[in-house]
Amino acid sequence: MLTRRHFLYQTSAGLGSVALTSLLYQDQARAGVLAPKPPHHPARAKACIFLLMEGGPSHIDTFDPKPKLAQLHMTDFARADKFASPMEGGRRYLVSSPFRFRKAGPAGADFAEHFERLAATAGDMCFYRGAVAESTNHPTALYHLNTGSLFGSDPAMGAWMAYGLGTENQNLPAFVVLPDLQYPQGGPANWSNGFLPAYYQGAALRPAGSPVLDMEPPPGVTPARQRAALDLLGDLNRRHQGQHPDHAELGARIESYELAFRMQAEMPLAVAIEKEPEATRRLYGIGEKDTDAFGRRCLLARRLVERGVRYVQVISSGWDSHDDIAAAHANRMRAVDRPIAALLEDLKRTGLLASTLVVWAGEFGRSPDNGIRRGDKTWGRDHNAAAMPMWFAGGGAKAGAVVGATDDIGQKVVEVAHPLRDVHITILHLMGLNDARLTYFHGGRFKQLSQVGGRVIPELVA
Repeated sequence: MLTRRHFLYQTSAGLGSVALTSLLYQDQARAGVLAPKPPHHPARAKACIFLLMEGGPSHIDTFDPKPKLAQLHMTDFARADKFASPMEGGRRYLVSSPFRFRKAGPAGADFAEHFERLAATAGDMCFYRGAVAESTNHPTALYHLNTGSLFGSDPAMGAWMAYGLGTENQNLPAFVVLPDLQYPQGGPANWSNGFLPAYYQGAALRPAGSPVLDMEPPPGVTPARQRAALDLLGDLNRRHQGQHPDHAELGARIESYELAFRMQAEMPLAVAIEKEPEATRRLYGIGEKDTDAFGRRCLLARRLVERGVRYVQVISSGWDSHDDIAAAHANRMRAVDRPIAALLEDLKRTGLLASTLVVWAGEFGRSPDNGIRRGDKTWGRDHNAAAMPMWFAGGGAKAGAVVGATDDIGQKVVEVAHPLRDVHITILHLMGLNDARLTYFHGGRFKQLSQVGGRVIPELVA
């Protein structure tokens, strides 16, 4: 709905502009609110899979090793942030990584020992060591990574993509989230539509059992009968909407009923990973204890993007390793290594990697130091917003590259440093979207994902 200020803004360009806008809205309504839209500029990527490692994986113990820490292991280290004074007397120590590393790919990218299979895909990956976050609190950092805002009230990146590009498949949601059994801190606000219309919110599928409940109509309810019931319900809702034109969510409610009806025809096939060849399911580690859950989500992500879903977020929780990082991070790496390697290999095999941007990141990195809380063999790491691990693959990202650098102990970025808003702008750019043009009028001004603007990181673009 147009506010008074928005109406005056529109009329400042003349009544012809208002009439054209009205016609465009009508055309969009006839075609469907999520109908495909042209990008702002040519781009290879048409879909995005965002692999969210919730909890904050350690860059020092995954893809950015620091040999200097082996020399400084157990030496005192002073910090000035909120982690400066742990319970045990305020003393902190630099600690070395418990993992061995090897190099792989044309750029000699570093992989911790438990990324055994992922290292084989190094030639398709672009490691970025220059990202800088703003918060060391999980909820606000997750909101910032996912929505560009620290406060959890703005649209998620997937919602912006659905708004800007629509979706290739009107029978499936444009933005799908595949959570772990435990939702990330901050909950569904991480995939909210925010101030955008409710059409663009993320649809979270169930992490266990059937991904979507009630995909089949009740016994005895034929498609024709269900269609008639929906038509009647839609007519009643539209009458109600006419009486309450300021209620913007009514239109989204009507569309949600229609989408649910259409999903009954396509969603059962999209989530039926048991129809995949046994060799493919083995590739993802499905059926094995450590990799089954995340492997299923990665395979489902591939099946969704190949069916036209615009943005899929796949979540792995449990990366918040304050204690015993040797065991905790090893378990996390083993759980995601095979599924992610399979996803990249599978996308490449099917030709989808060229048009699918894959992003891997957590909400921040981790510190080179920690207080010793449970003995010197069970140390972990604290939160670190000044340096964080991130990589890209496919979709026009530079392949086989390592961009940026952190200092010799991994405390902060020292080369090609960029705030997260520039990372967001770069992801949109790779998807064919211009952050300065992808705006929505709300609260008296035009808003965008980056909040205040920024720039593309050219070193990440092929």
